[in-house]
Amino acid sequence: MKTNTPQTFAKVTTEKATKKDIGLLHTWYLDNKRPLPWRKSKDPYKIWISEIMLQQTTSKAVIPFFERFTKKFPTVNSLAKAKIEDVYEVWSGLGYYSRARNIHKAAKLIVDNKSFPNTYEQLLELPGIGPYTSRAIASIAFSQPVGVLDGNVIRVLSRKHNLAFEWWKTKERNFLQDLSDSYMKGKSPADMNQALMELGATLCKPLNPSCLLCPWLKTCSAQKNNTIEELPLVKPKAAKKILLWTVEIPQKKSTKIVLVKNQYAPFLKNQWLVPGSIKVCKTRPKTYDLKHNITKYDIYVQIKSNSLKQIETKYKNSEIIKTIKADVKKLNPSSVIQKIINL
Repeated sequence: MKTNTPQTFAKVTTEKATKKDIGLLHTWYLDNKRPLPWRKSKDPYKIWISEIMLQQTTSKAVIPFFERFTKKFPTVNSLAKAKIEDVYEVWSGLGYYSRARNIHKAAKLIVDNKSFPNTYEQLLELPGIGPYTSRAIASIAFSQPVGVLDGNVIRVLSRKHNLAFEWWKTKERNFLQDLSDSYMKGKSPADMNQALMELGATLCKPLNPSCLLCPWLKTCSAQKNNTIEELPLVKPKAAKKILLWTVEIPQKKSTKIVLVKNQYAPFLKNQWLVPGSIKVCKTRPKTYDLKHNITKYDIYVQIKSNSLKQIETKYKNSEIIKTIKADVKKLNPSSVIQKIINL
């Protein structure tokens, strides 16, 4: 039985980074950082694109997408002028297409304002940019001394300071944000934020961390108290909602399909979607044609087939378009739409 337990939030009062720890981490990062393509530039546009791509995706997987995207759209102006269908095409394979829509919208706003926002407060005003992304861009591209707080950094700081509290709650998360900010003092914010993330991605991993290689081996509180495996606390998972999605597509002989601007489903909002209806269920339906997961939903799809004319007539009061099946992916690249059409 362990006699030493992690600090609870109630006991934490003045936890801050020390000058020694900042120096150790900075030196380690300069000696060990990975040669990632977005680290070759201080261009806020490229840093922004990389940060959006890195959401939900590993660095290794992002590299070819980043290089392809920035070759096709080398500047924010070129992205702003592009058609959304072309953005989807280059983004294809990364998933979470709302990210592509948001960077396209944001690019237009940046061009309209004739300057790239250079503080995290200004960056927060752009579509698709939250607290983490705004701070990452502001610190890496513009040297604003603000710390980032993503999954890697939460894990690193929880272990470094032996913090066993519910980091997903507002008060606790604000404390961690202040703690992350304290690591920006005395060294380049760009280096320090990337160092914290790099440490979490390469050494301080969720399972089997490489503690013997860590620059903080001797000053890590969790290492000292033998609580590495207990930290950070695991956020409870919310139960997914079960949805029965009944969709209508033309009979097989039709080469065309009807799409409606989605105002009826709680997912893929305001996108072109196959027409249909949604029912919330308490349990999994007994019959369905396919299953798909989107964030907080377990979606069971039932497919109904009607003539093209019948579908057009039924949804004539909705915002609809008719297109050939081969072009649906340009209008909505979501994999569930392709599954429905193919099935």
